[in-house]
Amino acid sequence: MARYTDAVCRQCRREGQKLFLKGDRCFTDKCGVVRRAYPPGQHGQGRKKNSEYGLQLREKMKTRRYYGVLESQFSKYFDMAANTKGVTGENLLRILESRMDNVVYRLGFAMSRPEARQLVGHGHFIVNGHKVDIPSYLVKAGDEVSLRLRSRSSEKIKASLEANASRVPPKWLTLDRDAMTAKVVALPDRDDIDLPVEEHLIVELYSK
Repeated sequence: MARYTDAVCRQCRREGQKLFLKGDRCFTDKCGVVRRAYPPGQHGQGRKKNSEYGLQLREKMKTRRYYGVLESQFSKYFDMAANTKGVTGENLLRILESRMDNVVYRLGFAMSRPEARQLVGHGHFIVNGHKVDIPSYLVKAGDEVSLRLRSRSSEKIKASLEANASRVPPKWLTLDRDAMTAKVVALPDRDDIDLPVEEHLIVELYSK
C-alpha cells in the first residue's frame, strides 16, 4: 500500500496553507506553516508568482495532499469523475470524500486523515457488517459504518471522539456516538465539502 512517508509539514508549507495533516499540532504554534510561512527548500523564500499552469498544478497537488492520495490513484479518480454524469470537478471531490479514511475522519474517529487511514488499515471498522481495512474503499449512500466491538475500548479512538465532540459531521453522514455507528445518508453535494479547493483548475489541468 503506497503512501507518502516524508515530513507532512513540508506539504502544508509548499501549498502555503494548513492541510491539517497532523491533528492537534496544526492548531498550535508548532505548526510548520506558523513557524516557517514559506515553501520548503533552498529557494523557498525566493519563489516567484505561479503561471497559469503552475496555479492549476498547485491546486491538484493541494487536493491530493488533503486526501493523502498519490498521483496514479488521483488520475484514476479523475477518469472516474470524467466518465460519470454531472460536473467533473464536483464528481472528483465527491469520490475523494467517499473514501473510507475520509469518512472515518469526518465522523470524528480520528484527528486527521493520515490517522484515519491508519485506523482503517488496522481493521477497526465495519461497513454493512463486513470488516473493511482498505483506506481507499468507496462508501455508497445507505452504507452503515461502525467501530468493531474489540476496538471500542481503544483509548486513542475514545480521545478523538471526545476531542471532536463539538464537531458536527457533515449532513451527508449521521453518527450515533453512544453506539459508535454511522450511516451514509447520501453522497455529498459540492456545498457539503468545506475544503478551499478550486476544482475547475484541476479539470483545466487534465484537459490540456
